[in-house]
Amino acid sequence: MDPAAANRIKNAVLGKRYDLSLAFLSVPKMRRAMKFRYARIAGRKTSNVLSFPLSKTSGEILICPRAAAPYTRGYLFIHGLLHLKGLKHGATMEREERRLLKRFGLRAHE
Repeated sequence: MDPAAANRIKNAVLGKRYDLSLAFLSVPKMRRAMKFRYARIAGRKTSNVLSFPLSKTSGEILICPRAAAPYTRGYLFIHGLLHLKGLKHGATMEREERRLLKRFGLRAHE
C-alpha cells in the first residue's frame, strides 16, 4: 500500500486533522513494543498490529508483517485505524472493516 493510499484511508476513518504515525516492525521490535505497553502478555506471542492513541487527534499504528500472515497490510492498517477510532473487536468492527476494504479495493487475506 502506497503512502498516498494510506493517507486517503486514514482521512476517511479518522479525518484529515488526525496526525498518524505508521511503522512496520520486525518480530523482535514488535515484541519490545508489546513489552513496553503490555508487560503482562509480552513474550507469549507477537501481535500483528498494535494501535496506540496518543491524544484525541494523534496516534500510531505498528504492524509486524512477519506475524501478519495471512492478513494483508491494508487490512491490518484498517484494523488499527478502527481501534484508534475507538472500535473494539466484534461484529460492528468486522462490518466496518469489510466496508472499508471494499471502498478502497483492498483484500483482507493474501
